Amino acid sequence: MKHNDFELASSRRRFLRQSACSALGITGVVNTLAHLRLVNSALAQAGPLADYKALVVLFLFGGNDSNNLLVPQKNHPAYADYKSGRGVLKILDPTDSAYVAGQPASLPLTSSSGDYGVHPAATGLQQLFNSGELAFVANVGTLLYPTTRAQFQAGSVPLPPQLFSHSDQQVQWQSSVPDQPFSSGWGGRVADLLASQGYADGQVSLSVSLAGINSLQVGHNEIQYAVTTAGAVPLEGYGPNATPYSNALNTDGSYKTTLQGKRLKAFDDITNYTFQHLLESDHANVVKRSRANEALVGAAFTEAATSGVDFDAQFINAQTNLGDQLKTIAKLIAGRNTLNNKRQIFFASIGGFDTHQDQIDAQTNLIGELSGALQAFSNTLIALGVNDSVTTVTHSDFTRTLTPNGTDPNTAGSDHGWGGHQIVLGGAVNGGQVYGSFPSLKLGQDQDAGTSNRGRWIPTTAVDQYAAVPAKWLGVSNALLPDIFPNLGRFNDPFGGSANLGFL
Repeated sequence: MKHNDFELASSRRRFLRQSACSALGITGVVNTLAHLRLVNSALAQAGPLADYKALVVLFLFGGNDSNNLLVPQKNHPAYADYKSGRGVLKILDPTDSAYVAGQPASLPLTSSSGDYGVHPAATGLQQLFNSGELAFVANVGTLLYPTTRAQFQAGSVPLPPQLFSHSDQQVQWQSSVPDQPFSSGWGGRVADLLASQGYADGQVSLSVSLAGINSLQVGHNEIQYAVTTAGAVPLEGYGPNATPYSNALNTDGSYKTTLQGKRLKAFDDITNYTFQHLLESDHANVVKRSRANEALVGAAFTEAATSGVDFDAQFINAQTNLGDQLKTIAKLIAGRNTLNNKRQIFFASIGGFDTHQDQIDAQTNLIGELSGALQAFSNTLIALGVNDSVTTVTHSDFTRTLTPNGTDPNTAGSDHGWGGHQIVLGGAVNGGQVYGSFPSLKLGQDQDAGTSNRGRWIPTTAVDQYAAVPAKWLGVSNALLPDIFPNLGRFNDPFGGSANLGFL
């Protein structure tokens, strides 16, 4: 589209939005919501958003034991140390002479980065990796400064506070600033910056969560907006499908003369009063904003339904909680013209990774859900024609100790660790590679933190470096990256050769 054409289309969309939303102050809220749903067709005529990009941050709560997500194969230099250190939790290369039929066997990856495999439940991840859609970033974690084992032992380098604590490490991953009291998340700071640069022209925030309110998306201007897998959360009793008010409106948006219609009109009239008390006024504005956002999300779902993609069919093998979250995100991406933000940051999550016991069975189920959901999500984005515009990255509290905490494979688990391997997915990802620096897996040496010699890997890639790559991909300039990640200058340039982080 020519520049002038884009300006005209953008102006037309802006006029329609402003016309619709200005009506909130002078007409019934529900009348305006019905009008907003009609706006969708006009927005579609203006053409697709130019330069659209979306980032999905997927948090694996509980501390995913990535020692068994990405595993060395027989010819990898760390394989012998993996076998001896992993004990009853080990996943062997099926070509190993020590492998016994019936044991867990790793799935081989095709990679020029080395000889790697993945967990046997990760068939979807294997296929995505081998097709070039997915990559791994090795040994990522919270850091204040680059840290060696000797420095850790001597206490000569400041460390992130409360290492190995779930709640603290979850917040630090999402803030990327472990040495400061929490005030915002790195995703929220990115959203604030992008909004200030004109990437958020829509009425709904560009920060959308499918997993409730979170630390990552806490910003100062762009307020995170939480939805469910069924869509926006309506005000109790007043949603378009809520009893008894689901039948309160005529098809043209006017109120029916029924008792329900009269009650709904009264509710809207009260909401539209001009209040002198600041708290009353703000409460009314929250109500109006909630109902307007609900209508826009509904309109986005309507737009998605016209995309020609059968979302339920795409996720037929991923009918899980995570699959439902990613399916909803795919629908919101398909409805991006209605939401009208050129950038979007989504948050999703899956829990249950605190596997102190019964890890083999628990992790098989968890990685199976993760693998199936990501594969379905990728296939859906490809079907929508937006795979190159959407990148997914994982976070997790930490990985877990290489050594197990028992000798019985039916009950053993692993304990809290530190640096772990993360997944990056999308059409823009330089897939089929392992980035960062994979640890040697030598207990009591190299990156093993502390004196317990249990395989708690000191991260070789900081969260700051890892997160800076998708932030820049979204549109944050090199000059402004330190505003988002104030500690970034303490580490190797994530876009230089030594950091090995060229996954985007």
